[in-house]
Amino acid sequence: MNSSNKRLLASFADKGRTALIPYITAGDPSIEATPRLMHALVRAGADVIELGVPFSDPMADGPVIQRAGERAICRGVGLRQVLDMVAEFRLQNQDTPVVLMGYANPIERMGPAVFAERAQQAGVDGVLVVDYPPEEIESFAELLGKAEIDPIFLLAPTSTQERMSKIGQLARGYVYYVSLKGVTGAGHLDTADVAARLAEIRRHVSIPVGVGFGIRDADSAKRLSECADAVVIGSKLIETMEAAVAQVSQRGGSPEEADTAAIEAAEGWLAGIRRVLPSGG
Repeated sequence: MNSSNKRLLASFADKGRTALIPYITAGDPSIEATPRLMHALVRAGADVIELGVPFSDPMADGPVIQRAGERAICRGVGLRQVLDMVAEFRLQNQDTPVVLMGYANPIERMGPAVFAERAQQAGVDGVLVVDYPPEEIESFAELLGKAEIDPIFLLAPTSTQERMSKIGQLARGYVYYVSLKGVTGAGHLDTADVAARLAEIRRHVSIPVGVGFGIRDADSAKRLSECADAVVIGSKLIETMEAAVAQVSQRGGSPEEADTAAIEAAEGWLAGIRRVLPSGG
């Protein structure tokens, strides 16, 4: 099943290129900085941006992403504010896909139909809802399809053949394979095991497969690029920004200086990852 979203389809069109998908939390390091950060990630070589929607009970998130979400929630960031950030980003960038990643509760509160309409208006390309199982998402996927937004799904080491088959029927854009058991940012990455699991997934899924969780440096990203269509990096990117903000705070710098330092650190670090990945033709 192909992508119904033109930007996501284009981002995977070059079969010789491993897509780079950074994850950031909307509203961190600040509300004002988020669209600027998104542009910086594009300059660094991001092919798709996953934008996390802050939620008070993020069951799949590790401590780094939880901290980012808590900081954003304290700044008043919710789903409406996230859509506003995407719309602001779209004022200058009409090409880079943006995928929202989060949980069902904020969407249910807004109303799935209203959300799909507003997400389309803002310029969202895909939506990954961690706690929407594929068995219960067909009506929501249909709403997204009408809005030309791709439903993105997670697969894990524990996913059954039945789950892979169901997701193969529903998913568009790409599938996100969680390479480790547990929460984001944890554990040791076994690339041989990932390669074997991707081969199994591809028997059921015809769209690109990205791999995330556990990618913390250029070496692990490069090794995964040998078998994955995309690498997804979140926790280490957020840690890099946290460290930059802490340095500014220690010397008594302003919030604006902290934002700038975080953005520059993120752009520099991600550019290093992009350089080691296959870039295609």
